[in-house]
Amino acid sequence: MRRMTWTAAIVLIFSLVLSACGTKDAESVVKELDKFVSSMESYQGSGTMTLHTGQQPLTYGVEVSYQKPNHYRIKLTNEEKDITQIVLRNDEGVFVLTPKLNKVFRFQSDWPQSQGQVYLFQTLANSIIVDNSRQFATNEDAYVFDVMANYNSGALARQKIWLDKDDLSPRQVEVSDTNANVMVDVKFDKFSFGPKFDKSVFETEANMKAEAAPSGAGGDAPTAATPEHSGEGHGQKDDDASAPENSGSKEGENAAEGDDESVGTPDDGAAAVPQDEETDAEPGQAESTFKAMEPLYMPEGVSWQDSSDIEYAGQPGLLTRFNGTYSYSLIQTQLKDVATTLVPGTLVDLGYTIGELTAGEELQTLTWSYQGSQFRLSSGNLPESEMLKIAQSVQGEMGK
Repeated sequence: MRRMTWTAAIVLIFSLVLSACGTKDAESVVKELDKFVSSMESYQGSGTMTLHTGQQPLTYGVEVSYQKPNHYRIKLTNEEKDITQIVLRNDEGVFVLTPKLNKVFRFQSDWPQSQGQVYLFQTLANSIIVDNSRQFATNEDAYVFDVMANYNSGALARQKIWLDKDDLSPRQVEVSDTNANVMVDVKFDKFSFGPKFDKSVFETEANMKAEAAPSGAGGDAPTAATPEHSGEGHGQKDDDASAPENSGSKEGENAAEGDDESVGTPDDGAAAVPQDEETDAEPGQAESTFKAMEPLYMPEGVSWQDSSDIEYAGQPGLLTRFNGTYSYSLIQTQLKDVATTLVPGTLVDLGYTIGELTAGEELQTLTWSYQGSQFRLSSGNLPESEMLKIAQSVQGEMGK
């Protein structure tokens, strides 16, 4: 009887050892991830991003392409609102494109090194690698990490990241606030490592021409790669992003300097990209389409002061002022028709778009665009975290 007991114990121990051999712990996965990120040459993925920051969820299609060392292409689309925006980083700089409005903004920025994005693999991987307090779990086909959210928003505290067990590709990301409410959810339906890209994928003019072409017209400049996968360790997963931006300074002044490059072909439509430059636009075209949006969030101790119709840089607009614990104003105008604008400042991620933060001696201004309108939020005492919350809340119906 005793012999049988010892035999059973040995069998059980042997089984546990064999089982453990096939299970990776957090440390081994992180080491593998760190090594893989360092050697990675390229990747391409697509999926959906849902924002829960407004009264109703907003869903965007996300396409992301990366080529070592620093070429990026993120495409964000919302078919319901007819929005398409592309963020490019290439040898010439960082560009935000809205092809349907013939808008191109060029930034002096080291994005995305200075600011991560929830749909970029490097951002997710680095969040896991640097967080020594990370939480780790596994399910049938994924490693699940719960780590700190390293984004430029005080409202985002933690994120849960699912990585495929076979190739470490991202499957899903959930970013939560301090109350554990999911604010951003990204689900990838396709993700592959090692694709070979045509150089036009990261070229500004090629993307403008191809995206501005009518659907099915078959532009001669492709905006998406045809992957040729190299199976170096981590391969392809086939289960099935931001962004605009602009510049700002004191109210009533224009801070961006124009770049006279002409890119793309104008077309109708609405989209979101910021801009700040005097041009020979025709104000009459904007009067019939401009509508003002109101922020759904106000910091504690702040109330609406007044609103007034204005003309800003030759465009009809609305100036709304708020007062209380913080004082700030929001200017909204119709986007002007300009091909390429060079703007200074810092790129900030608003989730549904990218904005540009400019700090002056007295005022700090956050500028962004959405659905064909430009927004400028200016304040002398509003913290950056509160500016981002206000900007992220300007997504609802117009209220004037």
